[in-house]
Amino acid sequence: MSIKVLVADDIDIIRENISEYLSKDNDIEVIGLAATGEEVINLALNNDVDVILMDIEMENNISGIYAAEVILNEKPDIKIVFMSVHEDDKVVIRAMETGAVDYLIKTDDKEKIISHVKNAYNNTAKFEHDVQVKITNEMKRLRKSEMALIYFVKKLAVLTPAEKELIRHLLDNKKLSEIAKIRCVELVTIKSQVHGLLKKFSVNRTKEIVKMIQEMNLEYLF
Repeated sequence: MSIKVLVADDIDIIRENISEYLSKDNDIEVIGLAATGEEVINLALNNDVDVILMDIEMENNISGIYAAEVILNEKPDIKIVFMSVHEDDKVVIRAMETGAVDYLIKTDDKEKIISHVKNAYNNTAKFEHDVQVKITNEMKRLRKSEMALIYFVKKLAVLTPAEKELIRHLLDNKKLSEIAKIRCVELVTIKSQVHGLLKKFSVNRTKEIVKMIQEMNLEYLF
């Protein structure tokens, strides 16, 4: 049984060369070519497809990603292998979040492309080293963010109302002297509260607390 493949790329010569090379393999049948995300969606949803080789940038810079989301929502068993010139970490991660099984850089040789198509079909897809590093680093980043959030929530639970109000003013980029005037207290009182705040968060400057809150998009809690 042949592996039924769609090739989606907006550059004619790339699309046709890959198709021609894939068609020489006895195990692969190229059943369609697409130049846009819309075209590959229509082909995928209206044909029996095993694997799609998908460019990311076609009619726009994320058309391949959008197409993958639509296709996998309707036909989750299709294996999508992204094929792009992008090596940017954010692009790779965004693409793989669609549910695609593999990611190739367009400079990869054609033998490697055939190998990745077959691996995708056989559920044995293996990322190239550079892509694996990007995904591993993102997993580490997410884990670090999760731990930071847990740490912050625990700290938040022991803050006094006055300390929460103080943080709100710090998020508004107000100076300590301004905060003292707003709250109608002596500056020394604000400095004392800041000292307690720094101790609770185990940091040396209020800017570190502000940065932590902003990076986790938790300003709404204050």
